[in-house]
Amino acid sequence: MPRGFREKNPELHRVVVELRRASRAHSAPIWSAVADRLERARHQTTPVNVGHLERLTDAEETVVVPGKLLADGPLSKPLTVAAFSYSTEAKAKVHAAGGTALTISELLKSKPDGAGVRLVA
Repeated sequence: MPRGFREKNPELHRVVVELRRASRAHSAPIWSAVADRLERARHQTTPVNVGHLERLTDAEETVVVPGKLLADGPLSKPLTVAAFSYSTEAKAKVHAAGGTALTISELLKSKPDGAGVRLVA
């Protein structure tokens, strides 16, 4: 864990610890992979656009974005999207397409075993 991680963003630290615990408790490697992505330095991560979700996913799929979801591109299918943060336009596009925008913690509570969750980064 990087030095000063907790002091710089305590919410991020809390989510990472929560993901690690769930990964061990439920033998769900997806949560460990999401925690690894969230622990990366900011310059090593790329935000995901809703247009990218449109190209990569099927309707009614559950995806997790370990970072920020941005609003570039169209979204025409209902998805359940969990991300660490959203732009306001991206959240509006997910809702307008009939989908649901959750935090990673909310998705972790609803699917602790990680079944049916896809990592998009």
